[in-house]
Amino acid sequence: MNLKLIILGIVLLFFACKTEKQQDTDAKEKPIARVFEKKLYSEDIKLILPKNSNPKDSEIFVKSYIQQWITNELILHQAESNLSNDDKDIQKEIEEYRKNLLVYRYETELVHQKLDTAVSEQDIEAYYKEHEQNFMLKDNIVKVTYVKINKKVPNVDKVKKWYTSKDTKDQESLKKYCIQYADNFFLDDNTWLLLDDVMKEIPLRDYNPELLLKTSRQIELSDTLFNYYLNIKEFKIKNNPSPLSFEKENIRHIIINKRKLSLIEQMKQSIFSQAKENNNFEVY
Repeated sequence: MNLKLIILGIVLLFFACKTEKQQDTDAKEKPIARVFEKKLYSEDIKLILPKNSNPKDSEIFVKSYIQQWITNELILHQAESNLSNDDKDIQKEIEEYRKNLLVYRYETELVHQKLDTAVSEQDIEAYYKEHEQNFMLKDNIVKVTYVKINKKVPNVDKVKKWYTSKDTKDQESLKKYCIQYADNFFLDDNTWLLLDDVMKEIPLRDYNPELLLKTSRQIELSDTLFNYYLNIKEFKIKNNPSPLSFEKENIRHIIINKRKLSLIEQMKQSIFSQAKENNNFEVY
């Protein structure tokens, strides 16, 4: 039978409202594909067809599934034909996987129910001070404001004044202007950014990063379409201590992970101690 007709039949079967059990039985009895002695039935595919899909998408899904099923079964047959009986005996591996999966799911549920994920600023600061030597910068970081703006927009010259100004009114004017006209901008100069990320936004690829940071604070560049304004407020060079504010989220994750490992270890010790007390195990 033509494959396209088979696929169309499956799709129609999926979208049809069948009321008689005999129709389902008949469909089940007619295979739509075979690999050696194994057969694939339309009902097998109908059960896994994505819900709410239209006929065209369903046809694509069915065709892909049949092809994948045939490929997988051919490879499986090849493996079973060529592997030794010892190699095909995977019961031990299956049982080991089952055990590990059950333990993992139990630990996950335990963590979900009992792990304290609230980390205070004091916890973060204390951890940072205790392990400060572990927090060394791997990249250059900066606190900046930058603006990328098309040369054709009005009042571009005002940006030159605003982007370096410390005056609150100027900063607010710059923000409103950027929201309306800028192609890209970043005005939160309290946040550390990777210099490499900033250099992707502004054409600074020909600059030596360390030299740039040490010699330039305000940079104005242009190309055929855009003007770029960069004001470097603060910087840290790589291989130097990383600032706490840059490491906060990292430290938060470290603390939570340590609590997680401690919780799991406590669970293991508790189960072991209770089993020992109840004489639930012994070593011969």
